[in-house]
Amino acid sequence: MAINFKALLRRNPQDNSAPEKYYAAAVANGSIDMDKLAERIAYQSTVTESDCYAVLLSLEHNIIDALSEGQIVKLGRLGNFQVSISSEGRATQEEVSANLITKSRILFRPGKRLRSLLTELSYRRAS
Repeated sequence: MAINFKALLRRNPQDNSAPEKYYAAAVANGSIDMDKLAERIAYQSTVTESDCYAVLLSLEHNIIDALSEGQIVKLGRLGNFQVSISSEGRATQEEVSANLITKSRILFRPGKRLRSLLTELSYRRAS
């Protein structure tokens, strides 16, 4: 299966005076939700769909709890989740405070098999 892409005109954020250029951007081919994941997992195993759904919801809940406690969530071969923050800079260590934090995000570092998927993908222009 190939990943669809389209060409988007974008400016260079590091040089506003530079001419805009076209760049390839991935186009999603639908989505899959927890219900469908639970259905698929149940079909591939001896566990019921409702049990799979309960486990997925519990996984989500526990990932959120662990991240909010500042922990790195290691999901084995799947990968790791971690909170990252950005802040304004200051000249001395003492000047740095929580008030200077400008953004937080969740990082996902995929495991080896997920990373290898990226080297095996093919691409086609979306129609």
